[in-house]
Amino acid sequence: MNIKPPMSFVDDVFFSITRQFQPPAWATIEVQRRLVLLVNHVLMQEPEAMNRLARQKGRCVVVQWNQWSFAVRITPAGLLDVLPSSELHTPGAGDLMLWITETSPSSLVQALMTGQKPPVRIEGDVQLAADINWLFDHVRWDIEEDVAKLLGDAPAYALGQAVRRAQAAVLQLMGRIKGSNHS
Repeated sequence: MNIKPPMSFVDDVFFSITRQFQPPAWATIEVQRRLVLLVNHVLMQEPEAMNRLARQKGRCVVVQWNQWSFAVRITPAGLLDVLPSSELHTPGAGDLMLWITETSPSSLVQALMTGQKPPVRIEGDVQLAADINWLFDHVRWDIEEDVAKLLGDAPAYALGQAVRRAQAAVLQLMGRIKGSNHS
């Protein structure tokens, strides 16, 4: 008897919804723009990251996961800008192509929550790939610091503690579910 793991239910629901519902193009573009704003905010807190990216100005990075793709161009300031889809389909548009090979959304989220890099297939410029890898290894968003600027140190610390406890509980639950599947 073939028993499906409990987390595969989450994956099945995710893929069922995404097959039936395709967001409008404008919504996808807006989500990508907001994501780039967040990444740029984090990059601006790390001068070395911006210096590394500035050396790669004009280069394009394309990330593909399942049926979704996301492309950015590196600006002269060492930040990112969304690459318009019209430019994405021109020959040589992607100087670096990153295909996230983990297809399961729950496994991908679990890996990211534990600070692991998802499995990726890489094609393109080696130096650009090395600089992007350096970013993943060294740049972190200090969300507590950003919240402290808005609410003060004590509320930011309390919120950070709550988030860390919730993250630990989710990871513990996922570990139990995986452990019960291998028994």
